[in-house]
Amino acid sequence: MSEAKTHRNPKDFADQAAQKLFRARSEISKVIFGQQSVVDLTLTTLVSGGHVLLVGAPGLAKTLLVETTAKVLGLSSNRVQCTPDLMPADILGSEVLEEDEKGKRSFRFIPGPVFTEFLMADEINRASPRTQSALLQAMQEKEVSVSGKPHALPRPFHVLATQNPIEQEGTYPLPEAQLDRFMMQIDVDYPDEQAELEVILSTTSNEHYEPSAVMSKQDLVDIQILVRDLPIGEEVVQSILRLVRALRPGPNAPDFVNEYVTWAPGPRGSQGLMLASRAAALLDGRLMPVLGDVSALAVPVLKHRMALNFKARAQGVSVADIIEKVSERI
Repeated sequence: MSEAKTHRNPKDFADQAAQKLFRARSEISKVIFGQQSVVDLTLTTLVSGGHVLLVGAPGLAKTLLVETTAKVLGLSSNRVQCTPDLMPADILGSEVLEEDEKGKRSFRFIPGPVFTEFLMADEINRASPRTQSALLQAMQEKEVSVSGKPHALPRPFHVLATQNPIEQEGTYPLPEAQLDRFMMQIDVDYPDEQAELEVILSTTSNEHYEPSAVMSKQDLVDIQILVRDLPIGEEVVQSILRLVRALRPGPNAPDFVNEYVTWAPGPRGSQGLMLASRAAALLDGRLMPVLGDVSALAVPVLKHRMALNFKARAQGVSVADIIEKVSERI
C-alpha cells in the first residue's frame, strides 16, 4: 500500500511531496531556460492528473520539455509524430492473426505507443479527425477499445500534445470534445534576452546537462492522490463556480460575455480549475489554495474551452481578455 494511502493528508507527507516537486522543478529548469511559467503549469497539470496542450512556434523547446519532464518524473514515454496519414491503429495498436504449430489460428493484440505513462503527440493538429478521436477514450477513461475489447492503460497516464499555431496548411482543428479533455492549454512564448543567451550557449557546445530522475511514478501517483485530499476553502470553491458560470452566455452573464462568447466551459472546466488550484498550492509549498491561484490558472485552464464570435475577432477581443475581465469582477 502506498504511503499516500496509509497517511491520508498528513502534513509531513505534504511537506515531502512539496520538496519532491521543488526538486523536479529545479531539475527541469536546468534544461529548459526562460520558460519557468511553462514548467510550473506543466507540473501543476501532471500533479492534478491531467493532460497538457502546448501551443507555440517552432524551436521553443516544447518537445524538449516533454522529454525532460518524463525523465525527471521517472516515467516511461513514447512519442507519436502526427501526420495526415497517421491511422488510429498507429496509436492504439492492432490485432494480428497468428497460427501456432498445430495450425490453430488466433488473434494477438500488439499494443501501440499509447501504452505508456507519458505519451507525446507532436503536432497533434496535423493528424486527421479520425486519428485524433482515437485519443478521446484514452484521455478520459484511461483505457482503449480495440476490436470491441477494452485494454487498460498504465497508471499514471498523461498526454502532452504540441501544436504549432503558425503553419495552418494541412492541419485539422481539434474538436471541442478533445480540447475539453486537456486540463490546460499552455502558450509557449519566446524567451527573454538573458534566457535566449543561455540557450544558445548551452546548446552550441559539446557539453550539455543530462537530467536525472528525482521522482518515481509511484511518487507521482501518491502526490496525485494527496492533491485530491487537500482542503479547499468555501470562498475559493465559490469563486471557481461563479467564474465558470459567469463565462456562459445567459441572463446572469455580464453583457460583454453575451456579446462576444459563443461557446463556454462546462463542468469539466470547473473540475480542472479546482484540481489545478490545489496542485499549484502544493507546488508552492502550501496546503490550501487561495483566490490568487484561481486567478492565475483561469486562463490556461479555461481558454481552450471557449470560442468567440466573429464580432469579437473583428474587434480584437481575445478569450484571455474575456476570462481576465470576468475574473476581476468575481
